[in-house]
Amino acid sequence: MNVFRRSAFFGHSNSIFGAPYAMPLVAGIVALSMTAICTFILYQSRLDAMEHAVDTSRDVALLAEHDLVRNFELYALSLQAVVEGLGDPELMAASPRVRKAALFDKAASATYLGSILVLDAHGKITLTAGAENPVDDSYSDRDFFKAHQESANLGLYVGDPYVSPRHGDSMSIPLSRRISGADGSFAGIVLIDIQLEYFQKLFSELSLGTDGSLALIRKDGTMVMRQPYDAQVIGRNIRSASTFKQFMTAPEGSFSDTSYIDGTRRLYFFKSLPNLPFIIMVAKAHSDIYAVWRQRTLLIASVMGALTLAFIGLSCAFGVQLKRKMRAESELAMLARTDGLTGLSNRRKLDEILDQEWRRARRHQRALSFLFVDIDCFKAYNDSYGHQAGDTVLATVAKCIGNHIRRPGDSAARYGGEEFLVVLPDTPLDGAQLIAETIRDAVCRLAIEHRESAFGHITVSIGCATWEPQQADADMATVIRAADEALYNAKMTGRNKVVLSARHRCGDRQAHG
Repeated sequence: MNVFRRSAFFGHSNSIFGAPYAMPLVAGIVALSMTAICTFILYQSRLDAMEHAVDTSRDVALLAEHDLVRNFELYALSLQAVVEGLGDPELMAASPRVRKAALFDKAASATYLGSILVLDAHGKITLTAGAENPVDDSYSDRDFFKAHQESANLGLYVGDPYVSPRHGDSMSIPLSRRISGADGSFAGIVLIDIQLEYFQKLFSELSLGTDGSLALIRKDGTMVMRQPYDAQVIGRNIRSASTFKQFMTAPEGSFSDTSYIDGTRRLYFFKSLPNLPFIIMVAKAHSDIYAVWRQRTLLIASVMGALTLAFIGLSCAFGVQLKRKMRAESELAMLARTDGLTGLSNRRKLDEILDQEWRRARRHQRALSFLFVDIDCFKAYNDSYGHQAGDTVLATVAKCIGNHIRRPGDSAARYGGEEFLVVLPDTPLDGAQLIAETIRDAVCRLAIEHRESAFGHITVSIGCATWEPQQADADMATVIRAADEALYNAKMTGRNKVVLSARHRCGDRQAHG
């Protein structure tokens, strides 16, 4: 294959590896961009889900706080009223029925209120809000009794959850106030038991999702109530848990952590109640927070995946079609510049080559050589062997010429009939003569039978001419004509030889096969 056919091929390849193969790349970039945008939106949606969960948890905590503060204020006022009533001599001198009605008013009928007791300095019950008579129970060993016994300034004290001996197995939260004598000495306490059922009912009415959790924790780490309810958790101290340590860092806040109790990953919102020794904790499981987000993500990812695959598939199909079109156009362009029989450049392409190489030679002041190659006695061969055999000889000789011009800039073209023109840029006369002789010898060695030839086989005659930089007055037509005249001399002086242009001082060479 000659240089021009190679150049055409590589030009064709550049087209193939250009736009058509860029289509999947462009499609991939677009798909990646779409995926990046979608990923960003989904990530933002995930952040929004977490932010919404924080807001919802805060609302739940505020609802619980409102209910707790309101009820504890009522219980605290009831305790204070009892303490003040016990210090009123007239009231204490009244009949038991009047005294009880005045001291306890209607607090005894409050929902989830276990009992209201007055304890003396030894922890014995001296007065109750109920109709029953005081029993011989002692509370002197309880934490709330000892706390008031040791300090006169506690005010309202919330004790540890305990099983009250007056209410069977039901757990209660004790609220108490100190009773002081006239001299300030410890005279006992007033105690209200709030049944845990109150907290359990309050928390159960607040929705937190499948794996959510709501807890009321005393500031010393004691678990007062937790939803979902577990009797074994109530009263447990969790001050060593990482979650509780976070609770103690600020009045309120949110964070994500793993539960100390059940190992579930949750978003925690906590709020410390300012006038009560409690922390309200609202915890939503990450699985609940992101449940809707995951469904939405799966749907969007599926749709985006299908659209992306379809887009890439269509782009690839379009690229294949474009590739075929460009290949066809390239082949047509190559055929328009290639001789269909020999595969060498045709006259149209030859004109482009000649103009290009002539300009380059003049611009760079480099030698430019031309070889006119003609198949000897070709008409006689056609008449003797037929036109089909003649076409085969043309193609074979053309291939032989192409195989012996191997520099990137060299080229060969079918000039017409059985004539070929070889263009040798940057080649002086002696180099052109050597190439011409190589071509002539190679054709001889093909040993294609030719009965009408004096040599008995196909031979070629070659005329050679060179433009040198010192020939400033010569034009391209003159140099080509000189090569044609040299070919004519070769044929007139015996054929199967290389003859140099008369413009150069050289002889001719002939070889007999």
